[in-house]
Amino acid sequence: MTALAHLGGASPTTPAAPASDRRRRHRLLPYLLLLPGAAWLLVFFALPLLQLAAASLYDPAGSLSTGYAMTWAVGNYPDALQAYWPQFVRSFLYSAIALVLALLMGYPLAYAIAQKAGRWKNLLLVAVVAPMFTSFLVRTLAWKTILSDNGALVGLLRDVHLLGPDGRLLATPVAVVLGLTYNFLPFLVLPLYASLERLDPRLLEAASDLYASPLRAFGRVTLPLSMPGLIAGTLLFFIPATGDYINAELLGTPSEYMIGNVIDSAFLVRLDYPQGAALSFLLMAAILAIVFVYLRRAGTEEVL
Repeated sequence: MTALAHLGGASPTTPAAPASDRRRRHRLLPYLLLLPGAAWLLVFFALPLLQLAAASLYDPAGSLSTGYAMTWAVGNYPDALQAYWPQFVRSFLYSAIALVLALLMGYPLAYAIAQKAGRWKNLLLVAVVAPMFTSFLVRTLAWKTILSDNGALVGLLRDVHLLGPDGRLLATPVAVVLGLTYNFLPFLVLPLYASLERLDPRLLEAASDLYASPLRAFGRVTLPLSMPGLIAGTLLFFIPATGDYINAELLGTPSEYMIGNVIDSAFLVRLDYPQGAALSFLLMAAILAIVFVYLRRAGTEEVL
């Protein structure tokens, strides 16, 4: 009968896979989907990080021409911190000031786009994101022109006596902080917008019906509901701003250099790989500690 079925064009029935095999394949599927991303992280993040950790323990007496010996020189860390602690402090100070300025501008902007923009919402979102289509370097160079001594802004500030006759903005801490604020502002606004856009206006109406003032309604309704976006935005702003070196390089002087400038110089100018690697790990550890404390105190289970 089987031969007749084949001659007649009928195909034999394929036995179904056991249920246990199907379940096993279903369990393995998520891990198989993770493989490309895991391989990418391993090759381009984990392995370079291990190499950087090894470089931070090289003999500081070595050089690129003679080679570095692995001497497990843990002393590279305290030596680097002792030599460049002012740049560490300056990096966190500039980033914190820039974050405060970004919050003062970014929160009202995100709220206006999310709740008040109406049909202009998409256009305003494009306006927030559009500068990111331009090179980070070009945007910072544009600020160098805006803040130049012969620019319209400095001239206006001198005319209204907010700057002296020889006062300037370029090559000052003010210029570096303004550059950080401008360049990283979209990283704060977009997560805030995402949280505020989900805010139900009926909650604010209910607060008004209960005789809450606008300020009290903001503190009891709007701010708590926007906390996930606020925390995510502050982290996305603060972390890259702390490690930045372009703004201090182009808008400041060596007196305004941040720790990123020191690391850049250690790797590319002085070719001091052990010190550059040690500074990189110290910066990473400091940022991770701040983020950990910040998240613990904020109680951000929804964000995590």
